[in-house]
Amino acid sequence: MTFHGTQMRQTALTMLRNGAKNADVARRLAVPLGTVSYWKHVDRVKRGEPVSVRASLLCPLCDKRPLDRPAYAYLLGLYLGDGHISHYAGHRVPSFIVTLDDAWPGIQTEAEYAMRAVFPHNATCRVRAKGAHNIKVYFKHLPCLFPQHGPGKKHQRKIVLAEWQQQVVDESPWPFIRGLIHSDGCRIINWTEKTIDGERKRYEYARYFFSNASADILGLFTASLDSVGVEWRPSNQSRAVQNISVAKRNSVALMDQHIGPKY
Repeated sequence: MTFHGTQMRQTALTMLRNGAKNADVARRLAVPLGTVSYWKHVDRVKRGEPVSVRASLLCPLCDKRPLDRPAYAYLLGLYLGDGHISHYAGHRVPSFIVTLDDAWPGIQTEAEYAMRAVFPHNATCRVRAKGAHNIKVYFKHLPCLFPQHGPGKKHQRKIVLAEWQQQVVDESPWPFIRGLIHSDGCRIINWTEKTIDGERKRYEYARYFFSNASADILGLFTASLDSVGVEWRPSNQSRAVQNISVAKRNSVALMDQHIGPKY
């Protein structure tokens, strides 16, 4: 790494204050363009001059950047199910990752669309994993948007929504429910046999399941179901992973209207 002395820096700043362009200063002094730009930025901040910040660095909370709230509600549901935030060694910016099964390519695409809506100035990508793809985006303020992030597994720590997150979920309960179902839920067809007019007939009916090991996440899911009028009941409560079942005909019809089978 090359270090430039105070005199070199002062010479560059004098030229910049006199109207010289960054590229011209870098060329004349044989200093990297990025270094000159950084010197200029710091100098303008110290002198109280307005400085521009790249849109990709702006946070909806810290900088009041507009947030697509329905898309965020969906992404929050995915995060609570199959998402996490990673801080890889050597990366200065954390990454938001949702791992989704290749059996449901439509959900992978929907997740990527939601990421682009929530992070419109940041590039998203897909990384192949065994039988799945990681849908991911890098953003400095991810811990601001997902304060549930922390060490260890989600079911081993307290999961509580921040007040502003709860407001988003209250405004957009269906996208939130959709995200949870797309991550840790499913729609299945059950069947049974009934005797009708003396004849045994097969009877099929749809139902939804949501499975999670976190009592807090289960509570967020059922509270949202209550808010939209969906009846539910717990199932297999003796297991480590708990299930929530939606089987009443009217409730299944309501879920079908807003969610439907995975695709």
